[in-house]
Amino acid sequence: MTGSRAILALALVGAAWGPAQAEISGNVVRVGVLNDISGIFQDTNGMGSVEAARMAAEDFNGGGKNIKVEIVYADHQNKADVGSAIVRKWLDVDGVDAVVDVPNSAVGLTINSLLHDVPGFVDRKFRPHRQGLLAEHHPVGQ
Repeated sequence: MTGSRAILALALVGAAWGPAQAEISGNVVRVGVLNDISGIFQDTNGMGSVEAARMAAEDFNGGGKNIKVEIVYADHQNKADVGSAIVRKWLDVDGVDAVVDVPNSAVGLTINSLLHDVPGFVDRKFRPHRQGLLAEHHPVGQ
C-alpha cells in the first residue's frame, strides 16, 4: 500500500500544481479514483485504493497553498462505456481535476481518448509492458 500512497501523492501534487497555474474552482482540487470496486480487481484496487488516495490527500494538505484536495470515487464495473459516462459526469457536473487508478486497459484507453481534448488534463501515452500497459505522462501541449 505504501507504493500506492506514493503514486497517489504524486498525482495529487500534479493535480494541485497544474490547475493552480490556471484556475482552481473554489480552491478545491477534485481527484476521481475510478477503479473496480465490485469485480475481479476489487482486492488489488477497490476501496483500498480509495482509502490510499484519501490518506495521500491528507498528507498533501494543499502543499502549503491553502488548497483543499477532495477525493471522489466510482466503480467502472470493468466496462468502458460505464467508465466513460462516469468521467463525463465528473467533468461536466462535478468539476473533477484528475482521474487516477484505472486498472482496466479498455476503460483506461476510452477515458484517455475522452480526456485528450480537455484543457489542463495530462495526456497519457500508453506503451506495451510485459505486465500490461504503462502510462507515460506528458502535459498537454508539450
